[in-house]
Amino acid sequence: MPIVDIHTHIYPPAYISLLKSRTTVPYIRTFPDAPNSPRLIILPGENDPATPSTSRGRPIGPEYHDIAAKIDFMDTHKINISVISLANPWLDFLPESEAAETARRINDDINDLCSKYPGRLYAFGTLPLSGSTGEVIAEIERLKSLKYMRGIIMGTSGLGRGLDDLSLDPIYAALQSTCTLIFLHPHYGLPLSVYGPRASEYGHVLPLALGFPLETTIAVTRMLLSGVWDRFQNLNVLIAHSGGTLPFLAGRIESCVAHDGFLKSEGRGEGGRRAVWDVLKKNIYLDAVIYSKVGLKAAVDASGPDRLLFGTDHPFFPPLEKGAEEWASVNTNYQAINEAFGDEEAAKGVLGGNAIRILKLNNE
Repeated sequence: MPIVDIHTHIYPPAYISLLKSRTTVPYIRTFPDAPNSPRLIILPGENDPATPSTSRGRPIGPEYHDIAAKIDFMDTHKINISVISLANPWLDFLPESEAAETARRINDDINDLCSKYPGRLYAFGTLPLSGSTGEVIAEIERLKSLKYMRGIIMGTSGLGRGLDDLSLDPIYAALQSTCTLIFLHPHYGLPLSVYGPRASEYGHVLPLALGFPLETTIAVTRMLLSGVWDRFQNLNVLIAHSGGTLPFLAGRIESCVAHDGFLKSEGRGEGGRRAVWDVLKKNIYLDAVIYSKVGLKAAVDASGPDRLLFGTDHPFFPPLEKGAEEWASVNTNYQAINEAFGDEEAAKGVLGGNAIRILKLNNE
């Protein structure tokens, strides 16, 4: 069974040029104390010169934009197929007048990269969410004609007001009617103030380890509470990082809904909408980017082994040791899958079989 990486990012040349042309976040820049080390600045607070240089964004090398480097990474880690996607911040920062044309250019760029390695690369497209609703829907429909596209990637802020925003309903309807899978990925994390005054002393650990999973969990729970899953019962969503904390907190979410007097009075309490457990089993897929057997078992218990898909989060979390070829982050995920599944067939499904079935990767 081939190994398929469904969580792996690329910043194609057109996108790199866009970020280099900018002077505000998100952008690529250098700092006076490290003039030869361009860094990708995409999170709030990462461009503060007062913070340690290693906390200011990420050093950006060829692994971010060179598709040949992606293939080398795949070969090193025995990955047969990758489903590449643009990483945060996607195109959310663009003015409305530029969004649609830029999305077409970026998506065509990524589709062309896939064509250089037929059978090895597929992709999730990017939507012009700062454009008009008509432009977003037009791109959803156009992506179905691009040979290597297998869905779209979307951030948890949606159009800027969260995934429970009613303005997203026409877009959800288009995604559902075209059977387009959404790869849901966090971006902004939680407000920096929640981490405390010493947060900058701890690098990226707090926003990445805690902020991203909680951001995802909050976004999906808002979809639940607002009835998105009731209005669009055939929506398919692949959630990054094993669903954030959703598998672990699903029971607590259900209990809080069942005991909320306001929701009950509004007819949206227990029995007034689909349960999170039902959504997890029927609408949600989870990636296996969780780095532990414990986390994987929670994901499997929540959604099932046939809905869990392997990922690496490349090019993020590279080895810090000079000269290291294998990435500990990838090997940790491999180890967690091997430890979590006594059933060899289930492990094969997570490593590749599920992705091939769900994303129809046998159909070029």
